[in-house]
Amino acid sequence: MKEQIPTKHTSGAPTPVNNFLHPRLITKTLLTVGLCCALLGCAKNPDTQESPKIMINNVNVVDPVDGLIAQQQVVIQEDKIVYVGPIDKIKAADSDTIIDATGQFLMPGLWDMHVHFLYDEALTDTMPELFLRYGVTSVRDTGGDVKKLAALREALKDTPAPRIYFSGPLLDGEFVIYDGGDPSRPPLGASVLNAESAMKTVSALKIAGADFIKIYELIDPATYNSLAAAAKEFDMPIASHVPLMMTADVAGPIAGSMEHLRNIELACAANWQELLTQRQAAITGFTEGLGYTLRSDLHSAQRIPAINAYDETRCNEVLDTLTNTIQVPTLRLNTILMLKPFERPDWPSAATALPQKVLENWQASIAMLDANSLGIDHTFANWSQFLIARLLERGVPIGAGTDAPIGFGIPGYSLHTELELLVAGGMSTRQAIYSATMTPAKFLGLEDTMGQIKVGMAADLVLLSENPLENIEHSRSIINVMSRGLWVE
Repeated sequence: MKEQIPTKHTSGAPTPVNNFLHPRLITKTLLTVGLCCALLGCAKNPDTQESPKIMINNVNVVDPVDGLIAQQQVVIQEDKIVYVGPIDKIKAADSDTIIDATGQFLMPGLWDMHVHFLYDEALTDTMPELFLRYGVTSVRDTGGDVKKLAALREALKDTPAPRIYFSGPLLDGEFVIYDGGDPSRPPLGASVLNAESAMKTVSALKIAGADFIKIYELIDPATYNSLAAAAKEFDMPIASHVPLMMTADVAGPIAGSMEHLRNIELACAANWQELLTQRQAAITGFTEGLGYTLRSDLHSAQRIPAINAYDETRCNEVLDTLTNTIQVPTLRLNTILMLKPFERPDWPSAATALPQKVLENWQASIAMLDANSLGIDHTFANWSQFLIARLLERGVPIGAGTDAPIGFGIPGYSLHTELELLVAGGMSTRQAIYSATMTPAKFLGLEDTMGQIKVGMAADLVLLSENPLENIEHSRSIINVMSRGLWVE
């Protein structure tokens, strides 16, 4: 699953994101007929009525695989793209909507590969609107109560909302990191102790509607393998942190994606075996306390020493095992204390869309960070940025995710920051767009139906005033967003 087609990008002035109103439908779909009639103009059956089409004319198509295709006609019928090509091949009917998009750019709807709808339930109901506002038409929820997530998806099915794919809880070990003990560790996790419980857990998640599973950091190696076997049996992809008792080159090839670039630093250290032995002993000997504290203490003790002991030859060996495992770096989260996105000129305006209580809590936390900023170590932030070029060099696929709303992640808005950081780390603009369109679709086996502007693909689209292939910041220049064949305002 190697990343495709490097392209160069050029700099340009940033374009601020549009401030949209609340989403509402402005186009309505009717009944459908065969695709051949839509494309070839064959005779209509007098007893049927063809669904109206949306025809976007003279638009510059931004495709993550093919690049820029100038002055195209894109035709949408119901929730599918039915034509892409020269203008006027498809004749308009009286019921059709025609849009002149001369000088504008059309790219596939974006994905955020790492979100948590239930991390702060005061924000849950606002997140779908925010995602769509910023052109994020699909998301992968990577940890939360499976019943609540299934109910959320069901409640949103007839409203303007992104497509939601979810894992259910973070599958952890005897000690659960996100156990619900306080706001810093809401109840996102669940304990899985052995092969028998692994099979029961994955079976129950499948029945409840989960699309994939998410394995967390305190799982032991035997149970990790049992969960992987159960996921394979139920045809469910695996997203995973690197378990603390394993290394990235052992756990990573089993998973479809790995999150945050976390724990790769240990595997890339010259003394990785010594560090792993220390880590395993600490976890094995931990008999009482909080999983959250155990995880935090191990990261604090080992992360920076591991980065300081970086061995490029060893790291090449590790990365070469991950060419079929998508890395979701969440750079905007990893670098937040160093780059301080809340100091961006457009951040205050974007933050006004948050519920007032959430915004007040975030502002208080930001003030505390500012007061203690001198003591913050940015080694891992710099390591995360450094690793992007290494992943590209070794052919490791990269997916765009943010961990929103964790760490002041404004849903939707933060995805564009992630794209900018991926480009700053070494990706071309087209690779960055690919990471937020085709790569997420591939994780779920949806690449034949989502991620490009092609006939038969889902009509999830973002209309822009500027070309994101010239400057990735132009991904923010949103004119309008289409989700499931319907424009949202």
